[in-house]
Amino acid sequence: MKKHESADAVRLEPDAPADATVIWLHGLGADGHDFVPIVPELGLPAGHRVRFLFPHAKIQPVTINGGMPLRAWYDIPALDRAARQDEAGLRESEKRIAGLIGAEIASGIPSRRILLAGFSQGGAVTLHLGVRHPEPLGGLIALSTYMPLHQKVESEIHPASFRTPIFMAHGRFDPIVPFAWGSDSARGLRAAGYELEWHEYPMQHQVCEEEIEQVGRWMRERLGAT
Repeated sequence: MKKHESADAVRLEPDAPADATVIWLHGLGADGHDFVPIVPELGLPAGHRVRFLFPHAKIQPVTINGGMPLRAWYDIPALDRAARQDEAGLRESEKRIAGLIGAEIASGIPSRRILLAGFSQGGAVTLHLGVRHPEPLGGLIALSTYMPLHQKVESEIHPASFRTPIFMAHGRFDPIVPFAWGSDSARGLRAAGYELEWHEYPMQHQVCEEEIEQVGRWMRERLGAT
């Protein structure tokens, strides 16, 4: 794969013209380089035609970091789901990533051949946008994360999104995004009618080898890249 870098993202292009795209969102304080190294571990076949796009979140003050600036998809006032959430920041990121999806569609990639993935904060944006997107996507991959603005989800779901399958995974000992946040979000999505595959692992706020293997298997099933 050919690696291209810009101020906004890291992009991996397949050797042949792309016929599918994975947009992968990093967690708080990281950047688009964070998940680039896992691509070879996903088990995609030689000669696959999957483009990977790893955008960088903007640098902004983060309240739980004492107001110090970090790359963040939205501000986090407190590690409490009952606390006020940065709805404006979240919707700004939603708009930006929706624009990336729109650009891929305009380039000839069908929406059902686009996967949106994310870890932690990036996973929250993935779920938030995924259930509101007006076209079904190939799938959502949400790792060590939760559904933000959960009180508004039911009224804002787009009916087309029910055709978008979801993969969620979480560490049982996660001290940053509590396991219950992830498992409760998964139950809520299943109850709403989404096709959702759930995995849990004996780990903290991280990814593990078995998880990456399962993500790769699920991704190949969605994209037919077996």
